[in-house]
Amino acid sequence: MMTRLEAVVFDTAHQEVLKNNRLQAAFVVGQELRMPRIKLSEQEVYEFQSSFQVRPQDINYGGHVGNDNLISLVGAARAHLFHSLGFSELDLGDRQTGIIITDLVVNYKAEAFLFDELLIETHIGEVAPKGFRMFHRIRKDMKLIALVETGFATYNYETKKTTPIPTSFLKCLAGR
Repeated sequence: MMTRLEAVVFDTAHQEVLKNNRLQAAFVVGQELRMPRIKLSEQEVYEFQSSFQVRPQDINYGGHVGNDNLISLVGAARAHLFHSLGFSELDLGDRQTGIIITDLVVNYKAEAFLFDELLIETHIGEVAPKGFRMFHRIRKDMKLIALVETGFATYNYETKKTTPIPTSFLKCLAGR
């Protein structure tokens, strides 16, 4: 166990690193060092929406939607989004460029239960030459259930290499 002084020194040394990685800085309570948390923020705009009803197979032993099933619902919303734009996860418009997930963060805010109607709102942003991010807000009625952020690299599954985002996909995003 760390002493209070050791915890303060540890905290001070790591605050800058944590801040740069969008982590909330650790802090000391009594002699306990609390673990830092990644804190997501709601986006100003969500251009896409998908609705899902919580199914029996989405419920875990705690009686609410399991974390793995929430991620599956986000994946389904992503597939619906691509389909609505005329793309797929394996074809962003040039018949050779797909996506691969590079990172994923979830902030749980409330529980969802069997037969709840969930609205998953999505924003695509932080577009780079070979990737982008999706920001999801999951709500039940107006109650926030979770925020999810996923990073993607654009990827050619044939060559097994990252590749630039196809122009057709970029034009589609610019038109939104």
